[in-house]
Amino acid sequence: FISVCLLLAGISAIALWVLSRPVSLPDNTMTGLVGDPNQGETVFWAGGCASCHADPDAKGDDKLILSGGYRIDSPFGTFIAPNISPGPEGIADWSDLDLANALKAGVSPQQTHLYPSLPYTTYIRMTDQDVADLKSFLDTLPVSDQPSQPHELSFPFNVRRGLGLWKMINLTSDWVLTDPSGPEVERGRYLVEALGHCAECHTPRDVTGGLDRSQWMQGATNPSGKGKIPGIDPQSLKWSAGDIAYYLETGFTPDYDSAGGQMTKVIESMAHLSPEDRDAIAAYL
Repeated sequence: FISVCLLLAGISAIALWVLSRPVSLPDNTMTGLVGDPNQGETVFWAGGCASCHADPDAKGDDKLILSGGYRIDSPFGTFIAPNISPGPEGIADWSDLDLANALKAGVSPQQTHLYPSLPYTTYIRMTDQDVADLKSFLDTLPVSDQPSQPHELSFPFNVRRGLGLWKMINLTSDWVLTDPSGPEVERGRYLVEALGHCAECHTPRDVTGGLDRSQWMQGATNPSGKGKIPGIDPQSLKWSAGDIAYYLETGFTPDYDSAGGQMTKVIESMAHLSPEDRDAIAAYL
């Protein structure tokens, strides 16, 4: 009996090890794609890269120095954004495929799982061309020699292998809005559900820490434990499309209030988008 139990335990352990392995994109994913840094700049701002990867106190052009250091507090521990500047302490040695694997599969160049503090559960919907364009833009940015800091996580959350099982539950490329009503809403869906990762803050999470898609954009508890992030679904947000687009450009609400907290960094990024893209986001919402 003991031998049978040990055998079954061994088989289960092997199965879990296989199921939880990092799964990368096909090797030919980025073959033939040439990045355009001008297009990549739009992807950069739409994706909010500077919001997390620039120094938290950076202003103006210093937001393009992606030295990392932003701290993301959560019930699982504190995640610290890494240096992603095009230098030795950042992603100087990364290929386009390496970046695609990180953004769309949550896998590092060393073939380890990345934590979903990098919102690859959203970025998985990015087009491969946008990844190539983003990489070409990142390569033009200033180099920072600031070393990346390790995440501050306790057991069992510091065991990355378990993320393989987490991804089986939470990593999907399916769209939430399956039937956009036209090109503008379809563009807005891409900006919100693929690049902007709005749901990462504005949607509640289930017991696994994944997004509860049944409550899409309905507001969520602040992961830091301080206050609540408001809902921005049509039932929660009664602003007009024009109000939303103006807020994304300026940070001013229809009530003459202004954005605060982390949302100020989001506005700083959204202000770099074209008016058409901000209108598309508003149309989607």
